[in-house]
Amino acid sequence: MTVPPHAVLDAHLRRQAGVITRRQALAAGLSPDAVDRRLAARRWKPLHPQVYLDGSHRTTDEVRVRAAVLWAGADAVLSGVAAAWWHGISPALPATVQVTVPRSRCPRPRPGVGVRRREIAAEDLTSRHGVPVTAVPLTVLEAAVELGTDGGPFLDRALQVSTTFPAVLGAYRRNLGRHGSSTMHTLLAAAADGAASAAGRALADLLREARLPGWRPNFPVAGFGVDVAFPEHRVAIEVDGWAWHVDEGRRQRDLWRRTVLVRGGWTVLRFTWHDLVGRPRAVLAEIVHALARGRRALTGA
Repeated sequence: MTVPPHAVLDAHLRRQAGVITRRQALAAGLSPDAVDRRLAARRWKPLHPQVYLDGSHRTTDEVRVRAAVLWAGADAVLSGVAAAWWHGISPALPATVQVTVPRSRCPRPRPGVGVRRREIAAEDLTSRHGVPVTAVPLTVLEAAVELGTDGGPFLDRALQVSTTFPAVLGAYRRNLGRHGSSTMHTLLAAAADGAASAAGRALADLLREARLPGWRPNFPVAGFGVDVAFPEHRVAIEVDGWAWHVDEGRRQRDLWRRTVLVRGGWTVLRFTWHDLVGRPRAVLAEIVHALARGRRALTGA
């Protein structure tokens, strides 16, 4: 039994949020003239060359993604922050939807669509809701690079809820030498177990550069060491690496330490690697403010 063209078209439109390509329409049985008549009557709205939106649908974020990938071709893959949004990892779809195509092809970028040319290993590919997309570990890495200074916190959140460090490390190793791999290396090095130490060194460098006097590392208070302390002002600074390392036991220990310090009259500040790398001036301002408060409390001024 032959399926009528309108049934095939309706199936495409339902599956693709109202998006249809000229190739799909012709394969369903419409003639070129029939497609052109729909465009002329504005029943279909052009989104990209030979990619259209049925007039009964709105241009949503989903439409933008599907249209970009369909325009880029059958071997195109959604990637970067747009892929993170499609996976439900990033809260917002960026203004430019990034797609990746094989090196053998060279489509020009379109308004609202970025194009990257490279090969992607099979382990780094998947499909979600009918759209070819980079797998979560590679998506997380590429999105972190694309996000710039926000990439570290994004990767940290993703490691807590969406993927694992070994999986992300495997994706990184499969893509050595590719665009952004040096930034990926920096992020992964910071995300490793030594991140807290790296954050501690970053804090020490910040305090030295600001020439703040009176701070002491690993200062003993109540039987444990505070990462950095200003004893004269009773300001304690605790430094964390990345949140994905923190389990419930660590949270309880940190809460106990903070309670002991506060009861002893200390002001407790806590900063992460992301704070020290992404907003060092704000960190320094918070420390200076705490020192001023501590000075006033001790002198009664």
